[in-house]
Amino acid sequence: MSDSAETTPKPTITVRANGSLRVTGATLIGANGNVITERDSYSLCRCGHSQDKPFCDGAHRECGFDDAGTHQIVE
Repeated sequence: MSDSAETTPKPTITVRANGSLRVTGATLIGANGNVITERDSYSLCRCGHSQDKPFCDGAHRECGFDDAGTHQIVE
């Protein structure tokens, strides 16, 4: 294994309480196979009210989205 592969962090998706999914280190690819973004990090909408889907625009604050983001572990 090369040194760069050993030091490259794994992609992560963090569920934010009452908010978005924070994605770090992953390329977002659409259903048609086109790259939507290659940014290092971005937030995806969970509430369904964003005007910039699939990205979060903060609409969850206005629409009253309520999900603590604590879910059962899936194995």
